[in-house]
Amino acid sequence: MTSSPRQTDLSALIACPQCDALYTVAPPEPGQRATCARCHTVLIAPRRKAGLNIIALALTMLILSVGAAVFPFLRISVAGLSNNASILDAMLAFSGPQLILLSLATAALILFIPIARAMLIVYVLGPIVADRRPFPGAARAFRLAEALKPWSMAEIFALGCAVSLIKVGDLANITFGPAFWMFAILVVVVVVQDNFMCRWSVWKSLETTPTS
Repeated sequence: MTSSPRQTDLSALIACPQCDALYTVAPPEPGQRATCARCHTVLIAPRRKAGLNIIALALTMLILSVGAAVFPFLRISVAGLSNNASILDAMLAFSGPQLILLSLATAALILFIPIARAMLIVYVLGPIVADRRPFPGAARAFRLAEALKPWSMAEIFALGCAVSLIKVGDLANITFGPAFWMFAILVVVVVVQDNFMCRWSVWKSLETTPTS
């Protein structure tokens, strides 16, 4: 890549999303990375068969999200009494009429938005991997998936759970349920998928996929 481009062909330019530095695109080879010379943000990072891997990770996210919502998250025992709690129980804990918005927001940030992003990514990349025309509205779907990314807070929930469990651990006996391990794997899968995604490559694929 070269900075301070003089040409006016916008398709040959890329801007750093962090510092807005402008570069002329020189696509690296698969496995290599093009980074911003000013802030070192990764701009382009193509990988071989990345589309298939990202779709597989997205489907894994869908399965883990459903399982994490349904199965028990943890079991708390104290003074001879015990109770199972799931993520859905945590969402429904805010049951009062004044807290319904908080309940919906919690559900959206923890589960619904990650599920929606995974579905949008499969919708966008599925035809591209199969060398077919993108589905209608694929560009808008990918733009929406990227806009939802800051609001997908599965890892924030996991961090909050870790802090809470440390504090509660001295007061009660805690046993992790299957949903806990599913959610832990889900957080890792979300991070891996985001690191695997080359946004520039996806946009270019949407522009250059076959038209027949």
